[in-house]
Amino acid sequence: MSPVIKSGEITLKPLRLRDRSSWEEVRRANREWLSPWEATRPQVDGEPPLPSYFAMVRQAHRDARELRSLSLGIWITDEGKKRFVGQITLGGLSFGAYRGGYIGYWIDRRVANRGIVTRAVIALTQYGFQELLLHRIEINMRPENSASQRVAEKAGYTYEGLRHRFLHIDGDWRDHLIFVKENPEIR
Repeated sequence: MSPVIKSGEITLKPLRLRDRSSWEEVRRANREWLSPWEATRPQVDGEPPLPSYFAMVRQAHRDARELRSLSLGIWITDEGKKRFVGQITLGGLSFGAYRGGYIGYWIDRRVANRGIVTRAVIALTQYGFQELLLHRIEINMRPENSASQRVAEKAGYTYEGLRHRFLHIDGDWRDHLIFVKENPEIR
């Protein structure tokens, strides 16, 4: 199953079915703020709609068991109480000759610009390198997302290039910058 990763007051851990109300409250409060960066589905006949919270959690647990993806809630301890503030994923896991994956994340606007995402990225990158022995991890973001660019740079990722029409975001195919970090221990 997915790991529990701690870094100071931050805890990264799998979402559970009982976390639904916390997840939905944060998503609801941040709907407008997150929409320019949110993955959407292209108009393709027969594509199922985005999953419910319960289906998302069940799929995340299956993906973790099969080591395809690790999707974790971001929790902070604030005044002695744990509070859900976002989500981070180490996805697209591939082993063999590639040994890599990508990190994606979102954060509650009410706690943005406090270094939480940067520390979460650093902790999950360390897990990917030390525990999964990955060689390469990518972070892809839209060119307009300067906050994500700062996260990647502060977490030690370097700019590699531009992917044209890379992901379907906010209703259309969007260009993405790619930032990469490599594990010097894997040769």
